[in-house]
Amino acid sequence: MEPEDKPRSMHIRERSNNGILERLDAGEVVVGDGGYVLQLERRGYVKAGHWTPEAAVEHPEAVRQLHREFLRAGADVMQTFTFYCSEDKLELSGNINDAACNLAREVADEGGALVAGGVSQTPCYVQSHNETEVKAIFKKQMDNFLKKDIDFLIVEYFEHVEEAVWAVEVLKTSGKTVAATLCIAPQGDRHRVPPGECAVRLVKAGADIVGINCHLDPMTCVRTVKLMKEGLEKAGLKAHLMIQPLGFHTPECNLGGYVSLPEYPFALETRAMTRWDIHKYAREAYNAGIRYIGGCCGFEPYHIRAIAEELATERGFLPPASEKHGLWGAALEMHTKPWVRARAHREYWENLLPASGRPKCPSMATPANDGLTEK
Repeated sequence: MEPEDKPRSMHIRERSNNGILERLDAGEVVVGDGGYVLQLERRGYVKAGHWTPEAAVEHPEAVRQLHREFLRAGADVMQTFTFYCSEDKLELSGNINDAACNLAREVADEGGALVAGGVSQTPCYVQSHNETEVKAIFKKQMDNFLKKDIDFLIVEYFEHVEEAVWAVEVLKTSGKTVAATLCIAPQGDRHRVPPGECAVRLVKAGADIVGINCHLDPMTCVRTVKLMKEGLEKAGLKAHLMIQPLGFHTPECNLGGYVSLPEYPFALETRAMTRWDIHKYAREAYNAGIRYIGGCCGFEPYHIRAIAEELATERGFLPPASEKHGLWGAALEMHTKPWVRARAHREYWENLLPASGRPKCPSMATPANDGLTEK
């Protein structure tokens, strides 16, 4: 049955009440949420450069609303808005962690979603490479999460697999399920440790779910997860696969990812993915064996809805937001203009080559550097 023919009765099915591993073990598709820091920066609640999540305390209504939009779009997981919220980065990290957990739980409970507490790379790793110091930071964050009884933990946005392994080792002591995602390219991490080897290290450290997030476009991230999968298979190891890429086109990017692009961070709109790009990404990820599929920076609620709609047959239901969206443009059949009505079908949108409307702009940019680490 084609998506545009799915009965609207699919909306009434409730989400699973199982935990993250139970869902994945059963073969369910888990849809992640989208990006927070870039979205909230654009809305006036986060400062670019610092990229820390004070908004959870200063403007909880803004964070709550974005959570709700992702939930309505089909997300099964609400990640706490705690990106880059380690003590060595932000003095108020404890208060922000608490507030972020409360907001995520409040919204997750409105729709049967799970809450994931996330830790990310620390400034002190690059500065000192002191394992004891770095692990102490992760433990403090973990302890805050455990007080709030989050459902599982995510190690995300790590450029160095060594630091991610340290984070997994700490978070695994919690007894909670641990997912670990790296923001690396197919060439490997900042020290060019190959994706397959990175995955093996993470699983041996205790990660139950491994994958890629941020830094690069969806199809590039799918390629990298495939390499991780190959590495695990060669090592005889098993883990669930996860992906939460950028919502931007980054074909010319290097190991440094999109932060090396001249458009970062204030002119990325020209690179934005369409909802139809995301349909293709969701199908590619699913066909690669990835079952936790979401997004990171640049992923807005309508992108998450596109994932949920593309995989509606596999999931058995559509999200509430699809009530206001004709699948594959079907609602355009009501348009008064005949040439717009003619676009109310899947073939049109699948084959569209969007124009930028910027005649003097190049199709590609020159990244700032090769992305190699200085240390």
